Amino acid sequence: MDINKAYQIIANKLLLWLKELIRLLPNIALATLVLVLGFFIAKWLKKIACKIFTRFIHNDTLNNLFSSLVYIFVLGVTIFVALSILNLDKAVTSILAGAGILGLALAFAFQDIASNFMSGIFLSIRRPLHTGDIVQIKNYMGKITQINLRDTVLRTFQGQMVIIPNKEVLQNPIENYSLLGKRRMDLTVGVSYGDDLQKVKNVTLKALEGIEGLTKDDEITFFYKEFGDSSINFDVRLWVHTAEQPEYLQVRSEAVMRIKQAYDENNITIPFPIRTLDFGIKGGLPLKEITINTSAAKA
Repeated sequence: MDINKAYQIIANKLLLWLKELIRLLPNIALATLVLVLGFFIAKWLKKIACKIFTRFIHNDTLNNLFSSLVYIFVLGVTIFVALSILNLDKAVTSILAGAGILGLALAFAFQDIASNFMSGIFLSIRRPLHTGDIVQIKNYMGKITQINLRDTVLRTFQGQMVIIPNKEVLQNPIENYSLLGKRRMDLTVGVSYGDDLQKVKNVTLKALEGIEGLTKDDEITFFYKEFGDSSINFDVRLWVHTAEQPEYLQVRSEAVMRIKQAYDENNITIPFPIRTLDFGIKGGLPLKEITINTSAAKA
């Protein structure tokens, strides 16, 4: 008797499910059609989005990221529409609520990673630096080797690889020496107070003419700037046609050697630092008297 009752209950339940299945067959067919169409539409929109993003953003990684986001968004909308067709509105609401809570938790847990990631996106769009540029970021100067979505890799002139989070790159000043395609060099030199300043200027400018590596369109400029402790100091400004460090240092070395040689040939003095000691100040004794008094005391 109990077995028959249990069998009847199971049979009624299966019959009810079968009736519900038959009733939902049109919805299931429509939902399946929506999923298939949505899948193909998402792939098509991904290709279109990739072409559009390529026109404005010259970064393959970023283009793939945005295109994938479009694909995921369209596919997500398709799934929610299919669930709604199947009258699973409560399931849709639960999924959205769960996704919101999960997203909020992940945002707090990975806020530094998210910050670097968003900074990488802004750097890829604004493009203040490119791979191969000579830059200085914070206290690091060198050549950019990689620009990722999370960090920027810089190789210093001493050979160290420095990985800088994109948040630090975006929030700090960037000195880009490669942006103009040339780099200015400032040489500070001092000459004796006894030298003819006009002659010093003429000799210096003539000595620097024709150095290999200087730009042809920018003239060499010369400015006296101060009366130093033992010399009159001036700045010479030259423009090097490249920002690369070896060529830059080679031009500087050649300029220093030419200036020294020209000054030797024209009897122009680059003075040593001079210090004068005066023991005859008011209220004290001259050095001569101090020496005599000391000798007398010892005798």
